Amino acid sequence: MEMDIEFCKTIIDKYRKEATKRLVGQEELIDDILIAFIAGGHVLLEGVPGLAKTLTVKTVSDILGLDFKRIQFTPDLLPADVTGTLVFEQSKNVFSVRKGPIFANVVLADEINRAPSKVQSAMLEAMEEHQITIGEETYKLPSPFFVLATQNPIDQEGTYTLPEAELDRFLMKLVINYPTFENEVKIVQTCGNAASIPVEKVFTISDISKLKESIANVTTDEKIIEYIVTILKVTRAEVNKNNQNIKQNSFSSSKDITRYITFGASPRAGIAILQCAKVNAILQGRTFVLPEDIKRVALNVLRHRLILSYEASADNVTTDEIIKRILDFIPVP
Repeated sequence: MEMDIEFCKTIIDKYRKEATKRLVGQEELIDDILIAFIAGGHVLLEGVPGLAKTLTVKTVSDILGLDFKRIQFTPDLLPADVTGTLVFEQSKNVFSVRKGPIFANVVLADEINRAPSKVQSAMLEAMEEHQITIGEETYKLPSPFFVLATQNPIDQEGTYTLPEAELDRFLMKLVINYPTFENEVKIVQTCGNAASIPVEKVFTISDISKLKESIANVTTDEKIIEYIVTILKVTRAEVNKNNQNIKQNSFSSSKDITRYITFGASPRAGIAILQCAKVNAILQGRTFVLPEDIKRVALNVLRHRLILSYEASADNVTTDEIIKRILDFIPVP
């Protein structure tokens, strides 16, 4: 089926217009969330309290017109509080299934890093397999299924570090920063009433299916694929050390970067970059991927997939800085 670029452009413009009714100065974040949704992945949102993370998720859900549930993660949360449980009905002398809040199209996992490991395991099955096991039965989650999780980067008391396996299930990690002066003036003027501003439902289930199917019609040159793989290779210290599959004349700075990386990005990261780049091309009204699309999404896809060394911590080097340096010195095809 040939992609209708005009249809994609029209519906994406409507989405952006509705989102900006509530969200001030978050145009890039609005696009990033849509990219992840169309690509079929999940999003980890990181930012200090008060930056409208919850409002952003609720707004996107309203515009998509999908069933929305919010789960507040706490240290005493049990897997059954998320997935559901079996309840004994004495009158019928049988156990019946009471499904948990995870059974929704859009799930906000608020402060996900406050949940203990058993709850994290339940989330892993839901995010990767799109199914939940209650008792001896397995239940499919609604389609589409989209998890947006938040975490606070500054308050670490009573939190649990997210396992690398779970972090890798998130297609993107988006960092929300403080607004600019002009945007903050507009935000304060609303007196916190942005959530009450009505937004229209823009998408139907058919529209969502069309957008997801359109990814297959976006073409990618082999040089672009090689560009993605080259980025991944440079993040792997062991590969650089052994000079495997890397053109050394192109990567004179790789040793300076990889000494800060303990473990680099996996092939799954490359697949994620390509999928997100294709969706970004659609958002720009194109049916082909450019290197600019790769650069646009690489930071969000890779920042939670690199494990840094103690040397990076000692030198105050961040994951974002490392990725930006890699993108700067790798030749663009």
